[in-house]
Amino acid sequence: MRDLANDFKDESEALYELIAPLKEARLFVPTRFKDWTIDDVIGHLHLWNVAADLSYEDEAGFAALMDELLPQIMAGESHVAVTRRWLDGLKGKALIEAWRDFYLPMVERFAEADPKQRVKWAGPDMSVRSSLTARLMETWAHGQAVYDLLGVERVNTDRIKNIAVLGVNTYGWTFKNRKMTPPGEPPYVKLTAPSGAVWEWNEQDAENCVTGSAEEFCQVVTQCRALGDTDLQIAGEAASQWMEKAQCFAGPPETPPEPGHRRQNAG
Repeated sequence: MRDLANDFKDESEALYELIAPLKEARLFVPTRFKDWTIDDVIGHLHLWNVAADLSYEDEAGFAALMDELLPQIMAGESHVAVTRRWLDGLKGKALIEAWRDFYLPMVERFAEADPKQRVKWAGPDMSVRSSLTARLMETWAHGQAVYDLLGVERVNTDRIKNIAVLGVNTYGWTFKNRKMTPPGEPPYVKLTAPSGAVWEWNEQDAENCVTGSAEEFCQVVTQCRALGDTDLQIAGEAASQWMEKAQCFAGPPETPPEPGHRRQNAG
């Protein structure tokens, strides 16, 4: 768990270092992700970091938080509205520091955890390892909207392998979540890591495969980019259907962005 915890810390720190120098007003400019502002992104990350920490440390506290939040979400309130209410006026620079002040000690708690321990969540229970992987994935995915807004080219590291693994493992979930039957066996996936290493999953099959950049694969499965905005190579019906609607995160089915919509700004 130490390595995963450090990956989560490093991804969070990279985002913190990007936004900490910004002027307060810049934090309230809408991104291309549902018009969420940078402030909304950090509020969302902070809330669900707190939820994940409670699910590990304080099951009763987690249940109380879900009793507060889920009825609002089920009633149709936006995640932004629910989060702002929970934050109770915390925003801007103060929110950024509160987010960081929470995730740093959280990292140390999770680093010592049993990775197989089961914890509660808003959806099905999961392992502690899966819980922290989800926090890393969300930090990376929502962070992409911030990098794009600021026109900054993100420099990824091999810690995104955690997200690639999650993407591969949610092949079946992508279809189940849409009440669809998977159109075939999970495709062979062959990705080139930021370091140049080659990562492979599933049985080799030239007629049912996804190959290309690990960064672009992660962008597609987290719906940070349209498939058409990447150079991923797709072969076979199962691989094509998967990549067109891939979703590695929990919640109701989401529609991936249209080509060009989530591309990086000029700066």
